[in-house]
Amino acid sequence: MCGQWRCWMFLLLGSCFSHAVSQGMLYPRETPTRELKELNGIWSFRADRSPQRDEGFQQQWYKRPLRESGPVIDMPVPASYNDITQDIGLRDFIGWVWYEKEVWLPSRWLDDVASNRILLRVGSAHYFSIVWVNGVQVTLHEGGHLPFEANISSVLKGILGTPCRITIAVNNTLTLNTLPPGSIEYMNDPTRYPKGYFVQNTEFDFFNYAGIHRPVVLYTTPSVYIDDITIITDISDNTGLVIYEVSVVGSDYYSVAVILRCQNGEEVATAVGAIGQLKVINANLWWPYLMNENPGYLYSFEVKIRADTDNGVCEDVYTLPVGIRTVQVSGQQFLINGKPFYFHGVNKHEDYDIRGKGLDWSTVLKDFNLLKWLGANSFRTSHYPYAEEIMDLCDKYGIVVIDECPGVGIRQPESFGNKSLQHHLVVMEELVRRDKNHPSVVMWSVANEPASQIPPAGYYFKTVIGHTKQLDNTRPITYVSNANFEKDQGAPYVDVICVNSYFSWYHDPGHLEVIQLQLNNQFDNWYDKYQKPIIQSEYGADTIPGFHNDPPLMFTEEYQAIVLKHYHAVLDEKRKKGVIGELIWNFADFMTAQTVTRVVGNKKGIFTRQRQPKSSAFILRDRYWKLANNTGYLHKPTV
Repeated sequence: MCGQWRCWMFLLLGSCFSHAVSQGMLYPRETPTRELKELNGIWSFRADRSPQRDEGFQQQWYKRPLRESGPVIDMPVPASYNDITQDIGLRDFIGWVWYEKEVWLPSRWLDDVASNRILLRVGSAHYFSIVWVNGVQVTLHEGGHLPFEANISSVLKGILGTPCRITIAVNNTLTLNTLPPGSIEYMNDPTRYPKGYFVQNTEFDFFNYAGIHRPVVLYTTPSVYIDDITIITDISDNTGLVIYEVSVVGSDYYSVAVILRCQNGEEVATAVGAIGQLKVINANLWWPYLMNENPGYLYSFEVKIRADTDNGVCEDVYTLPVGIRTVQVSGQQFLINGKPFYFHGVNKHEDYDIRGKGLDWSTVLKDFNLLKWLGANSFRTSHYPYAEEIMDLCDKYGIVVIDECPGVGIRQPESFGNKSLQHHLVVMEELVRRDKNHPSVVMWSVANEPASQIPPAGYYFKTVIGHTKQLDNTRPITYVSNANFEKDQGAPYVDVICVNSYFSWYHDPGHLEVIQLQLNNQFDNWYDKYQKPIIQSEYGADTIPGFHNDPPLMFTEEYQAIVLKHYHAVLDEKRKKGVIGELIWNFADFMTAQTVTRVVGNKKGIFTRQRQPKSSAFILRDRYWKLANNTGYLHKPTV
């Protein structure tokens, strides 16, 4: 097998591992029939710095403890590895890195291997991952930002009394067929570059953080288990409808019972059968933040199965939070529970000091408190799916989400070919499978700023959008465009037009007087051609906190403030003609690759990277609360 790894770009350039999703991916929760063991913390780590990045495969590092292969360092999981050390080579490293952790499993897990499954689940690793347990390959996964898992029960037979060694190799190389795309450029001039020198080129404006970004867990299920749950909700007068389907694996002979409980634990509806409908009289609906006095109301959907097996009666229990709500695009309006909804929110990044894109609970909760303080009711997961834990909090707090896949930077013709398309379809399957039951998710976004004006884009996005609608026909679909309205090939297929524009910044920089004219024309052109609701999905200006000048100059706080005010003046007028939302770029400053246009990252945040407000944050706060008060909400909370 080692020969196939000789070229370190091997796998990603010639990958054929994309495949249709065929199983569920329920979030791992402890229940009366399921146990959970978190593997977060310190792992052993080693980057493969060999010229072709293949030494780890040539020497089979996964066959023995990683420390025996050479020097290892401690590395936190979850976290990006880039900013953890003082090693500039590791910060910008491209290629394979290796993680390892030895863990003890409860003896009861190993005693019950015949009647229980033991699964290893990785919440996200960027970009391509291969996983071994005790030297045996158990799975591989192409793509960052989404979870993958493996049933490792058979590998664990006979290890009672010894630890379990988990090895994960992760490669962050991007090619023209990955999502997001990228390319490797070799610098072959020996007078300017060392032998074998190369760089990773990308078509996106954020740092290519890498590593194991989200929790790694071991969990158990019975041998006959609940594999997947699909929930669709509807409203009929004052009755909430919960249409469900439960997928059971492991036996053809089983019974299913479901109970829906309200927040105080009382039963409000029950049913039997794997497919059915629950009716909730006088249902508490799931409402967005600031649209109701009780936003984010969640019921508990409990599923219990029983099956006869050779080892006796087998039971499995799983509980899923459920919000009852409807979503619809109707004419010029976006409706939630039949009422017009106006997106006033932000674009975000999973990006924090030191840990990069690694899930960090302190920062996550700080961000949600800032969103509530700001009066933001929504955000877009720019430009990739965020952690499942963040989606759970959106459900709980009533923060509306435009859920975007990693389709950012699809700019080159090769990235519109069949190979890229097939991978894109699988990514959408994985995303919908993971997030389909979140009431906070009201729309799918299949790309950000692609070259949608070139001819192949029409077929490409017609196919991706059509496939996504087959996966989920309950939510509108969009992608985010910065193409010319007349030449955009994919716009006919979306339900909502999302447009990015940076007038007086990337276009006519410094000329504030052109913003309102150009923005008015932008909205008129898009709406007149497509007659679809429009979201201003990005706008803004870079601002160095503490930089001031009057009259305003670019990069000062005054300049960012006046850009916002010009945009808001037009948005207030265009809300009467098809504009259904505005999302500032960006919630907080974030890291990018080093370029002459970036001063230690992108500075378009209304908060600094450390989550301190710039002047623009107070402008947005006043605006968003006024917009919220127009819906009759009560008052600003203290958060």
